[in-house]
Amino acid sequence: MLESLFMLLVALVVVFVAAELFTNALEFLGERMGVSEGVTGSLFAAIGTAMPETIVPIVAILAGGASQEINHAVGMGAILGAPFMLATLGIGIMALAAGFSRSWHEPLSPESSGLKRDLHVFLPGFTLAVSAGFLPADWHGAHTIIAGLLILLYVFYVLKTVQASNALVEEGHGTEAGNALYAGKLLPAANWSATLQIFIAISFLVLGARMFVSGAEEVSDLIGVSALVVSLLIVPVATELPEKVNSVLWIRRRKDTLAFGNISGAMVFQGTMIPAIGMLIMPWHIDLHSAAGVSIALALTGSLWLWLLQHYGCLRPRLLVLNALLYFAFGVYVALSFT
Repeated sequence: MLESLFMLLVALVVVFVAAELFTNALEFLGERMGVSEGVTGSLFAAIGTAMPETIVPIVAILAGGASQEINHAVGMGAILGAPFMLATLGIGIMALAAGFSRSWHEPLSPESSGLKRDLHVFLPGFTLAVSAGFLPADWHGAHTIIAGLLILLYVFYVLKTVQASNALVEEGHGTEAGNALYAGKLLPAANWSATLQIFIAISFLVLGARMFVSGAEEVSDLIGVSALVVSLLIVPVATELPEKVNSVLWIRRRKDTLAFGNISGAMVFQGTMIPAIGMLIMPWHIDLHSAAGVSIALALTGSLWLWLLQHYGCLRPRLLVLNALLYFAFGVYVALSFT
């Protein structure tokens, strides 16, 4: 038990250091490329830090060591758990960071059109992905069509985000590096050295996430919970750590667009592209009366709450903390289910 807990602690340290390297290099590249904070946060950072949670379900489904049923349960839980974690605990932790470092009542000010676009793509996209899970598992043709639609939706989202970049830069929303490139202390501060730093950071993010997953799985075995619950409640904590840590760093530096875009952009990627991959490589069936159904309901509730606060200009830390409570509500549900 102590060895597993020590592994969790080491994993957290690795993820925090890697996230700092990642955000530093990404800000440097975004400034050099002259792109908006929306592109840097919602596309570059979101996809880059999505690598751990993208890898986990694919590895679980295609190369898992247990039975196929358990592999599919872990894969499905990881796919559904990522949007759930981002929309609840991810937003909540960012709100806590803003509240303690800035003010609980001061409105946060991400660039509005980007956050609105992210939520307007995520909500229907994730709803479509979930709806496909209600179809019979052997309706492979229907699942393939829906997967194709989700992929096209994400491509459309990327194009719209990139198209909006130039106008946003002119309005003062260009990416600005907060610190000099860390790799520049040893190498020339150039695009290639920043890219190398990003590659190293992502490698350590994946390593830290996998260490956390291993430690969490060992702890879960000791307390006796199912593979689906582990993949919904515990695994995403590790695989979503990069998004949460990056957003905490950015929100403390008053880079609200990057902080929100990092999470909401990852929600779009995790709510469209990853479910599409899941539909293509495994039976896609969701039981609404299980822990998966509860996590879906809470993920959509957290996303709708975020949309309402954004729509009415009320993105205050004290209100966004409610998203974190949704995650803990799921924990209570799981605890009661196993008593």
